[in-house]
Amino acid sequence: MRRPAFICLLFSVLCLLITGCAKRETLVERGNREGIFHISVGSEPSDLDPHTVTGLGEAKLVQALFDPLVSFEPGTLAPVPALAASWDISPDGMTYTFHLRVDAKWSDGSPLTAQDCVESWKRILTPTLAADYAYFLYLIRGAEAFHQGKTTDFSTVAAVARDPHTLVVTLTHPAPYFLQALLNSCWRPVNVRAIAAVGDPYRRGTPWTRPGKLVSSGAFVLKEWTTQQRVVVEKSPTYYDRDRVRLNAIHFYPTDSIDAEERAFRSGQLHATYSLPLSKIQPAQRDHNPALRIDLNMETYFFRLNVRKAPLGDARVRRALALAVDRDTIANKILPGGRLPAPTFVPPLLKGYTPPAGQRYDPAAARQLLAEAGHANGVGLPPIEILYNNSEILRLVAEAIQQMWHRDLGIDVRLVNQEYKSVFASRRNGDYQVLLGSWTADYLDATTFLDLWRSDSGNNHTGWSDPTYDALSNRANTMADPVARAAVLAEAEALVLDAAPIIPIYFNTHVYFLSPAVKGWQPTPTDHSDFRYVWLEAGK
Repeated sequence: MRRPAFICLLFSVLCLLITGCAKRETLVERGNREGIFHISVGSEPSDLDPHTVTGLGEAKLVQALFDPLVSFEPGTLAPVPALAASWDISPDGMTYTFHLRVDAKWSDGSPLTAQDCVESWKRILTPTLAADYAYFLYLIRGAEAFHQGKTTDFSTVAAVARDPHTLVVTLTHPAPYFLQALLNSCWRPVNVRAIAAVGDPYRRGTPWTRPGKLVSSGAFVLKEWTTQQRVVVEKSPTYYDRDRVRLNAIHFYPTDSIDAEERAFRSGQLHATYSLPLSKIQPAQRDHNPALRIDLNMETYFFRLNVRKAPLGDARVRRALALAVDRDTIANKILPGGRLPAPTFVPPLLKGYTPPAGQRYDPAAARQLLAEAGHANGVGLPPIEILYNNSEILRLVAEAIQQMWHRDLGIDVRLVNQEYKSVFASRRNGDYQVLLGSWTADYLDATTFLDLWRSDSGNNHTGWSDPTYDALSNRANTMADPVARAAVLAEAEALVLDAAPIIPIYFNTHVYFLSPAVKGWQPTPTDHSDFRYVWLEAGK
């Protein structure tokens, strides 16, 4: 039976006023009004400790909570003041004198001093902390000897607080990229006194990074950390530049499902995704979706090969595996979004450095090497296991290479996926054969990639080392001529690629959705996010 028009109208009004049929405000719409930025950060963070975290998602949280000594203009990468208001560099490029801001404070209101920086660096260099990035600080004279336990006297490390606001650092060798390196998590000062109030500041696992206990220095302070749900940070009332900080809060959401975060974006629950499902990239490009972002990124996806695990102790087997990776197919047919094949570990976008020829796709040569190792057509070769963390992209890459190695070499390849935390633990413990992961530049110099494979690197985790490689790296550190230095570094890269404890696969781009409501968003090639001057425009 047909209802009279006025009854239909009355029913609609009652629905709106009584039953709540009106369109509900989304998190993004509310966030635009209230200045709350909702962003996905990939996997659940293992911690918020700048000295022990290693993931890119974790780094974004650290970037919100802890200030560096020096920051950078995203467009030009020119250094700009942060905790250090200014700095002086000696003529020989060896000594840096930082003049800290007199108004820099910790989130508990106490002053942030040069001695805090010294104590912070002592912490990361203390061997019991087992910090993977401690070797980054080997740039400081005396740091390596202290970290390796050759001395317990930290006064031998050339980081000195001349007075509460003057920090003097002397390097082991000139490093034009030193100021850029300071942007990374491991260099950011932490409040050792606050950590000691909770437990041992020189051991992992001290619960100082929980809400109510974390004392930080950045534009935001930690308010909530609900595991597998969200991490909430709010604008800090003690931050020296708080009047210019336009966000009131950031809600970080961990998820291993890029499909789920894309759905959350479409339903108005996120301003920004961490990544994007591969199936959504080309339609977004075709439709000129204004939310689509494809940013250049100095990041290489690659395999670590554990040379301590049979049969990967045999360099011929490792080289065969490297020669049987069809990078063109992976980058151009499997992974849309501007990714490039990676025959080398150092991306070609790095200015002033020309990588060596690198690894190629040559299945015939791969079969010959495998035969020389006594495993023609894969006969007698035990199964090889590829470990990767929960990710659609990593799964597709692992499956593609599984097929290539089986087709071209006759190898039985098995795939194992784990949560990010478990993969990281397996990597540190050497509990894997082949591990699929990535490395993003920490600064714009080839050493940010090549120092990984030094014998003293805390991020090597392959079991491979070579005195010749170390010698080339050390030699490059003493060279002032940038052209000659780059040539020596390229020689070192050629050596590690030939030894094949690593197999580069593709150079990445950062593909994600970003709401047009987000303003002031300026990504860098090293994927650093400066949330201090991001803002939201309501109604966008």
